[in-house]
Formats: sequence, C-alpha cells, structure tokens
Amino acid sequence: MASSLTTEIKTRLIALVRDAYNLELDDVVSEIPPKTELGDLAFPLAFDLAKRIKAATGEKKNPREIAAKLAEDLKAIAGVARVEIAGPGYLNVFFDRAQTFTSLVKSGSTTNSQLPTPNSKLIVEHTSINPNKAAHIGHVRNSVLGDTTARILKATGETVEIHNYIDNTGVQVADVVVGFMHLENKSLADIKAIAERPVKTREDNFDYYCWDLYSRVGQWYEEDKTRLAVRAQTLHEIEEGDNATAEIGEYISSKIVDCHLETMARLDISYDLLARESEILHLHFWAHAFEKLKASGVIVFETEGRNKDCWVMRAETADGVTEGQGEEESEHDADKIIVRSNGTVTYTGKDIAYHLWKLGKLGLDFHYRLLRHDHHGREVWITTGDEFAGSATHPAFGNGTAFLNVIDVGQSYPQANVKKGVMLLAASKEELDRVARSAHLAYEKVTLTPAAAVELGLELSEADQQRQQIGMSGRKGLGVKADDLIDRLEAKALAEVQSRNADLPEAQQQKIAHQIAVAALRYFLLKYTRTSIIAFDFEEALKFRGETGPYLQYSVRRLSNIFSELGRSADDVRVDFAQLSAEEVAAQFAGEAGDVLWSLVYFASRLDDVVQVSANAFEPTHVAKYAFQLADQFNTFYQDKRFHILKESDAKRKTVLLAAVDVVRQKLAQALSLLGIDVPEKM
Repeated sequence: MASSLTTEIKTRLIALVRDAYNLELDDVVSEIPPKTELGDLAFPLAFDLAKRIKAATGEKKNPREIAAKLAEDLKAIAGVARVEIAGPGYLNVFFDRAQTFTSLVKSGSTTNSQLPTPNSKLIVEHTSINPNKAAHIGHVRNSVLGDTTARILKATGETVEIHNYIDNTGVQVADVVVGFMHLENKSLADIKAIAERPVKTREDNFDYYCWDLYSRVGQWYEEDKTRLAVRAQTLHEIEEGDNATAEIGEYISSKIVDCHLETMARLDISYDLLARESEILHLHFWAHAFEKLKASGVIVFETEGRNKDCWVMRAETADGVTEGQGEEESEHDADKIIVRSNGTVTYTGKDIAYHLWKLGKLGLDFHYRLLRHDHHGREVWITTGDEFAGSATHPAFGNGTAFLNVIDVGQSYPQANVKKGVMLLAASKEELDRVARSAHLAYEKVTLTPAAAVELGLELSEADQQRQQIGMSGRKGLGVKADDLIDRLEAKALAEVQSRNADLPEAQQQKIAHQIAVAALRYFLLKYTRTSIIAFDFEEALKFRGETGPYLQYSVRRLSNIFSELGRSADDVRVDFAQLSAEEVAAQFAGEAGDVLWSLVYFASRLDDVVQVSANAFEPTHVAKYAFQLADQFNTFYQDKRFHILKESDAKRKTVLLAAVDVVRQKLAQALSLLGIDVPEKM
C-alpha cells in the first residue's frame, strides 16, 4: 500500500545517501504535492545534501545533479511508475496507480493495527476527576483526548495501559465530607440512604447531590473564613485514615467513582486501572520516593531564604547557575517545593512517587482487586491498601517505559517538574531516553456558546448573552454536568432520527440517537488541537453537513448504501476485481477523470501515515481532520457527473469504481473507530 511504499522509498534513499556520499540520515522528509500531476511524493532531500556535502568536504554540488543521481535508483522500486526532477532539485515520485490500488483492494477489511512493540509499554493517565461531584464538560474533554490517544497509540503497535488516578484523600473530597457532616449533620448511615435511594430522574443521582453540596460548602467558607479550620481538620483525618471521618470520605469517593465510570461508559471510555491516592499514602510510596530523591540530590533542604525549612527540587541550568539560588520570587516557586516547611508533601511530590511506580523504579507495588467489568466485558481493576482484600492473581500493572498524563494546561509547570524529578533519577542513558518520551498532554478549557448555555438551563445576564463564550466554575456550581450534556444531545438527535426513520422500533431509534450524540460530542472535542479553547454549541455539533461527527457517520452510511442499492457485497466486488488485468485497472486511472479517482484513492491510502503522525505528536486532531477531509472528498466525488457508480454500464469500470468505494469506506470507518465513533445502521 502507499504507506509501505513510502517507507520503502525512504529506506532506499537513506541507503543511497550512505553509499554515494558517506552521510548518515535518521529520516527523510517527504511532502505531498498540491496537485496530482506533480506526483504523489516530493522529496526536497537534494537541497539538504548539497549543504551537508559542502560543509563536510568543501565541494559544491548542484541539487539537480544530486536529485538525478538518486532518481535513477528509485525507479527500480516495485510500485514506482516514474521519478521526475522538478524545479531546482525536487525529487517527484509517481506511484504505479494500478499496482497501488490493487494492493489496497486485496488488503480487504484488515485494520492498520501493527504488532505490539516489544519491551515497551506506555502508561496513559486520563480522566482523573476528583471524586466529589458529577463530572462536567471539561472532564469529558480530558477523557475523550486520553481515550482517543490510547486508541491511536495501540493502532501503531504500542502496548498501552490506561490509568485513572483517583484523588480520594484530597481537599475536594474533604469539602463534601464537611458538607455532609457540618452543614447537613448527616451520619454515614444517612449518607448511604441518600446514595442508595431509587433513582427516578437524573437529579436523584448521588453525584448530582454532591455537586450542589460542594457549591454550598464553598459559600459556607466564604461567609466565615475561620471555618477553613474545619476543612483542615477533616483533610487531616481523611489522610490519616482508620477513623469515622475517613470512613465517610471513603464511602463518598467510592460512590462518586462509580458514577463517573457510568458517565464515561456512555462515551465508550474505560480504564485498566484506577490508582488511588490513599494507597500512595498508606503504602508509603512517598516515603520511599523521598529517600530516593534525597539520596540522589534531586531535592535539597533549604536552610535560609524564602523556602527555608522546605525540601526543594533544583537543577543546574545550561550556564551553570543553580535554580532557586539568587532568583527573584517566581509565581511558580510553590511548584518547586516538594515538601513544605510544615512537613506536608505537595502534589508534585506525590506525583513523582506515583510516576516512579509507573516506571517500575519505586521498589514497591500496590495491592489490587477487581472492581468491575466494563461495558465491553473487559476487567477494570482498582488499587487497595489491604493485602488481604487484594487478589493474588492480577494483570502486571506498571513497569512502563514512559508515561503520558492528560491534564489541563494550567498544570503545565508542575507537570514539567514531575517529569524533571523522574528523569533526574534515571540510571542510564537508555533509561533516560525512554523516560524522555513521557509527556504532559495539556489541553485548554471548554466553554459554552450563549445559545448552548441557555439550552442547558443556565440563566445569563444581558452582558453574558453578548459574549462569544460562557465560562464555568465548579466551586461556584456554575457548570454543565457531563450527563446533562449527553442527555440533551441524545434528545436532539432522537428528534432528528424520528423525523427521518419514523418506522423504526423505538429501541433502535434510541440506539441510533445515542450513537449520533456520542459522535457529535467526541468529534467536536477532537477536531480542535488540544491547546485550543473550545466553545461548545449544540447546533454546530449535531449538523449532518460540515465538519461534524454525524456528517462522518452519514458518509460511511452513504458508502455502505451503494452496495445495498446494488444488492452486492464488498466481497462480491473483490472477486470481480481479481479478474481484471493490470492494464484494465490502469485504464481507469488515466486522463483527467482518472486523476480525480486516483486523488480519492491515494488520500484514503494515507490513513496509516496520518495515524503515525498523530501518535508521534500525541495529537488526535490529525486523525479527526483526515476523516473529515476523506468524507468530504468522497461526497464531492460522488456528485461528480463523470462517475455514475450506480448507473455505470461498463462492467469493468463499475467494478473499479465500486472497489474504490469500498477502500474509502473501510479507511473512513477505521478512522472513526480510532476516534471512538460508531456508525449507525441507519441515518
């Protein structure tokens, strides 16, 4: 296929450069020409070689001469039709269209997944919502980004382990405990009665109850700042454990986690392991990490200055100056502190301990118990501090070669310090190189358009109605719960489905509406780069035309319907295609119309390359954009009067056109699967 041919050409070029010019290349840059008539791949390699040859030997080489020398050897590669030299030295490669297309057709319905990379495991941490209230739209962006990134990495052959970190001992959980115990005077039995009551409407859910209570606690603190002492005492009791307050905190956080898992399951999102902060504390992960950090000199104890009596991470800068010495006070100073002067450890410190465990460098392990099976029947495990409650047999968690953390952009500096702390403990260059791949996948916030805010029941002032975006605040209770958003999307999608397919059974209508709603939401969150601020809008997300999830689903459905209308299967077409000669196939790619057909087929063939680019950059939007462009290109092709697929009278031409339709259908469906989008039976 096109991607494997591209790899072969690059490999050949690297070998040619080594043999002809005694230069080693790690990779060769390729470009896609803007027009089909200019070739299928362009290499500006000759320009770079001319500079490197002159720098190494002093000899001046003409880039066109270099390109011509390389071109001769490329022509011998099977699948290459010809190579031309363009302009001052571009190598333009033209594929053998019939051979490339035949390879695509013969590949059938195979996916682009590769064999797992040996001795490599990426640990992807996403979602990681504080278990104190219902998930909101910002959490959904985190989860969708993490889930899609994991899908894409797996497609490139990576072994991926998905974690959801549960901060069940943090201040947010403490605030809800304060709410129940001090605002409502509830006992554990009372709280259980609320959490386990029959659910008649969404508002009866326990995470919704806690959403409102959390907001009320914030107002309670505002009314009297001395009440923050109650929070501090509650937090201390939760962290200490083995007391009534800690028992209430454990129950609340566990019930909220269950709610979060159900919410994310609606978007086809699941996890391998839920790692809890309580175990990091009670199994003494931090104590072990602390000793490693001190012994290696990664952290130092400050005896004077603004960080007196704190343990601080410092590192030598490029000019030999030690960070933290003689600097003016920085807004990020608090993030450099690992242990405060009062002896408490910061989030950065606890994260370093957790990440050392992820990489198998801590010397300790969790105990594990099976929590549940997800909506696909896969096991979801959770950590436990009780050895006897844990399972003797469980998957081998941790021991990754690198980690990826999906956390909002506001945490960029602390996350950089976490990675720095872990890397400074690397024992060898090989280990350092592996850990260096670890990354913070930062993402920006999600807001609402005024229209979306009103539709979700938020009351807006006149000033807010004129804004382009409406921000949210969980502390103030101003926000959009994820389940409310999904419910509203499903309701709007159902109305559309019922208008188009009134004869379908109600259960099928609801299933299709759910699939459309999920596609609308996931694609809307993925079509922007991670660091773009998003203003969500219902009307824009649910359109059946334009850059939306429903449009992509509609396009796959349209491709499939071509076969349905003809009463033929893709397998039938492949059997007929196998009877055609190379000359008969090539004839369909000749002339202006042939260029249009080839452009569609060639773009479809580039899925593997796009997936690899997306995986390398940890940026799912590349696959999202590819899917939309492929769908749009096909729909333009389908409207082109030169291609009467259903009415074509020439049997051989019809077979080639149908084979092309199937190639596009498969690649588009594969791209949607990577984005977590299902294709409904009807649209």
